[in-house]
Amino acid sequence: MPPNSNPTGLPTVFTPGTIGPVTLRNRIIKSATFEGRTPNDLVTDELIAFHEEVAAGGAGMTTVAYCAVAPEGRTQGGQPWMRREAVPGLRRLTDAVHRHGAAAQAQLGHAGIVANSTSTGRPALGPGRRFNPMTFRFTKAATRADIDRITAAHGDAAVIAAESGFDSVEIHLAHNYFASSFLSPVLNHRRDEYNGSLENRAKVALGLLRAVRDRVGDRIAVTAKMSMDDGVPGGFWTDEAMVLAEWIDREGLVDALELTVGSSPLNPMYLFRGDAPVREMADLMPPVRKLGIRLIGKYQIKSYPYEPLFMLEQAAQIKAVVRNTKLTLLGGITDLDTMTTAMDAGFDFVAMGRALLREPGLPHRIQADATAKALCIHCNKCMPTNFFNTRCVLRPDTVGLLPSPAGA
Repeated sequence: MPPNSNPTGLPTVFTPGTIGPVTLRNRIIKSATFEGRTPNDLVTDELIAFHEEVAAGGAGMTTVAYCAVAPEGRTQGGQPWMRREAVPGLRRLTDAVHRHGAAAQAQLGHAGIVANSTSTGRPALGPGRRFNPMTFRFTKAATRADIDRITAAHGDAAVIAAESGFDSVEIHLAHNYFASSFLSPVLNHRRDEYNGSLENRAKVALGLLRAVRDRVGDRIAVTAKMSMDDGVPGGFWTDEAMVLAEWIDREGLVDALELTVGSSPLNPMYLFRGDAPVREMADLMPPVRKLGIRLIGKYQIKSYPYEPLFMLEQAAQIKAVVRNTKLTLLGGITDLDTMTTAMDAGFDFVAMGRALLREPGLPHRIQADATAKALCIHCNKCMPTNFFNTRCVLRPDTVGLLPSPAGA
């Protein structure tokens, strides 16, 4: 029998896998990449088509991103936020995904300091007051009342997701969004019970997870996207991530963890290995953000060489301390060899982002041809498009569809 196979003869990655009460047809998950297809904060036919294409392409589950739990929790205006008005559209989306045999997951979170307050028209909230050079505005320190409200909003959003037909919710604890910014010693300089020890800095993240689990129980799967490190000196690092993962695991707060790295405001390319498309990002920005990128882009938007399975070594450290929670490996998974390596290392699922933007049918192609390689070249020119209409600019059916530079 071939390595990493089973009595069916299929590679393990193409066999069913369970997350809580949900059984996926295979172990491949489309990771969250904001789609840019909701100009009025509600589901559109274009958003449904985006995820329907992923479902038809063979992924076991597709993740809708980004579903904010509150209006100010959006990274920018036009993103969906979870409220009763959104349910009919979300139900149409989940029904479409289910028709193709895939599961649907909603990524829930609050953008915190990552929010573009100019675009949302609301203050960006974080651990403290901080100047955002991209928007030329200051973030606002979240009060205890803000934290309580946002915590409760995560529970409410999870209920809405369940009522909308989602099989799973993914709670955003990464990239220095709201919960993750409290975890980071670089960003969290509060002088109250939410700063200091990791136990204090983790109160927001753990509170969000408890609120969600309390509200939905085992009706749907509960997962979280958790940073292993921010990629900045003095920030949240793997040693603390191991402790946090152990706490989450011990309390049974989630059914699975998807592991990631990077800081959207401080070091975004630490996650997106490969080329750094600074010029393309600046060209598509409104005037204020364009100026910000031109001034600080070459310092803030660094590039890191791409290599397959670039998060595996760190993720293995998290795996060593987790006993009951399933783990999803992200980063540099583009063919059967990398998928098999992840399965052999004991990971339960693999997640793919850019490769599925390039070709949503990649899972079917790999299953049909074990030697198939992804077409994605890690140029990262898909990154700037997520402000408008996320796509791979190299796909023949998207060439020429990039919008004109903002303000032109």
